[in-house]
Order: sequence, then structure tokens, then C-alpha cells
Amino acid sequence: MFTRTLMLLPLFLALGHEGLCAQAHADSVVYHLDPSSRLVVKTGKAGLFGFAGHGHVIRAQSVIGDLVYHPGQPTSHLSLKVPTDSLEVLTPPDTAEIRKVTAAMRTEVLHVDKYPEMTFAADSLDAKSGKMQMQLNVTMEGTTRRVPVTAEVRITRDTIRAGGSFDAKQTDFGIKPFSGGPAGTVKVADKVTFCFDLVATRNPTAGSRATAVASDGRTVPGCVDNSENDARRPM
Repeated sequence: MFTRTLMLLPLFLALGHEGLCAQAHADSVVYHLDPSSRLVVKTGKAGLFGFAGHGHVIRAQSVIGDLVYHPGQPTSHLSLKVPTDSLEVLTPPDTAEIRKVTAAMRTEVLHVDKYPEMTFAADSLDAKSGKMQMQLNVTMEGTTRRVPVTAEVRITRDTIRAGGSFDAKQTDFGIKPFSGGPAGTVKVADKVTFCFDLVATRNPTAGSRATAVASDGRTVPGCVDNSENDARRPM
């Protein structure tokens, strides 16, 4: 009997290892970013992507990413990618200027031919509903910096939603502030604000789709476009 037990021991150990692996896998859930998610950048009248004295709201038309969620453990992690050529100017509502600013942003600021992606990543997250603090690794133009971020998070069985904003300085990423116009009179401010309203689902095909209002990048909290109100103010 003792000999038989010794012979079966490797099998018991192997089964125990498989059981532990299955348990570890079961304890994590992968949420995939839904197309209704919004990531935008807002500048002041001389912001990172701002030219000719106007403020701008810029939306990433493509955001790809996942959140690996470990309930009750500080080991969840987030990874997002934004193709830089998907960034498109939304305001002001002047089609000719939007085309001009978008082209300048891509070629003179972001150099999309050399740096095709921005990335955003965070690990060791204690993900839970409510207000959550994190250190976000932001990579632009090949340079990575850690940026403190506060997000409002709501977690359900099938969906995670997170919203918030954070500021970044272009010079921290080796980006030279833009200067142009007559005699360099149009100066680019260093700081921009990133705002996000992200939705991730366990089943990519089951996520909610953006409605006309929800998908409008000009309405993301923290980066709401006030250009029309500014235009009505007396000089």
C-alpha cells in the first residue's frame, strides 16, 4: 500500500498543480475596452496642439486595451494603446482650421511617422468601485513618465467603467513647445489635459455601443468644450 501511494504521488502533485493554476486563472477576469470609450485631450488657447490662438479638443478615434482584474488583490493591471494618427481635432467648428491643425499636430508635434503609438499602462492596481488612485505610465514620442491619476470607477460582473482626467507637460516627454505664426507670436503652452471615459466589458460583443451624445468627445467631463461660450463673451 505504501509503495502504491508513492507511485501515485507524482500524479497527485500534478493534479494539485493544475488545480492551483485553474484557480489562479479563475480569480482573474479580462475586460476588453469597448468602442464607446472616449479619450480626449484639451488645450488652452496656446495648448500642446493649439495654434492660431484657439483652444482645441482632440479625440483619439481609436483606443485599444485591456484590464486584467484580480478581485480583492492589488495585482490588477491596465494597458491602453492609441495610434497617434487616429488623433483628430474636434474644435473649433471650422472645417478648414480643423484640417490645418490636425495636420500640424500629427507632423510637427507628434511626428506620427516616427512614433505611431501613445501608450498608457498601470500595474499593481487595487481595482475597486469608487475613487481610485493610480500611477499611470504614459509614453509619448518614445519617452515614458509616471503620472498620478485619480479615477472614478464602477465595477459590475460584466462591465468596468472609469472616468477621470490628468495633466501632462509636453517637455517632460522631450517635445519642444510649438512656436509659429508671424515672428513666432503663436506660442504653445506646455501643459495639456487628458480626459477619459472608458468602458470595458468581459465580452467584447456584448458591450454597450456609443450613442450620438455619449460618443461626443466634446462632452467628456474635465474636457468639455466651451468654445462657443467663449466666442460669445465680450472682448
